[in-house]
Amino acid sequence: MPGILSTPRRRITVGAVAATTAFAALTGLSHVASASASSSSASPHAAGTDAAPAAGTAAKEKRTGPAKVSGEGRIFYAYSPDDDIRFSVDATAAPFSRPVDQLPKGMPSDARGTVAFSHWVAKTKETRRAEAAVDCLVTAGDTATLTAVITKSADPREIGTRYGFSVKNGGPGKGRFGFHWGVSNVDIVDGKTTAPRVGTCMAPAPFAPVTQGGLKVTHGELPPLPEGWQPGR
Repeated sequence: MPGILSTPRRRITVGAVAATTAFAALTGLSHVASASASSSSASPHAAGTDAAPAAGTAAKEKRTGPAKVSGEGRIFYAYSPDDDIRFSVDATAAPFSRPVDQLPKGMPSDARGTVAFSHWVAKTKETRRAEAAVDCLVTAGDTATLTAVITKSADPREIGTRYGFSVKNGGPGKGRFGFHWGVSNVDIVDGKTTAPRVGTCMAPAPFAPVTQGGLKVTHGELPPLPEGWQPGR
């Protein structure tokens, strides 16, 4: 198997507008749900009115700070068992900090930071290195997914490509790390296999165990949407 940093540039299918529409639909559902909850709470006979405020209060109490991932470690990759593969991550959530044309106020999962990784290939005795700028981060307890866009690489064709990563908190025996090109990231277009573009915060489960070092995941709840947030405005 080739080095993990030697992924060739392939044809991709871009669906930014469709993705934005899908996200808008999801947030639209949450707005409807919120409106329904408000309407129900106004009625003294509505079911579940006692539980809803308590749940909201609990969510606010848990929101103690931004989501973060930090640390560095060597991993064991089953398909390159003799290679030395290392990742370091310094990522912090920065909600609504990356405005784009369809989302002028940004996304709740926006983030910033750096991911650096190296791969020493035992067969060729060569080392490949790359760095990437974090653009998205989402956590769930001791697990996180994040994406980052390549800014430095031995292969200039990789510059500007988004990569997906996942982290499970911990060191040897507990921590794990995942990277999208290490397992399956394929699609079928017109009957042909192609590698699709990685969307923000899209990554596989953290499949590779950490063997040295360790990474820390600090969980942070998703933030509320800002006033007037809506795609296209």
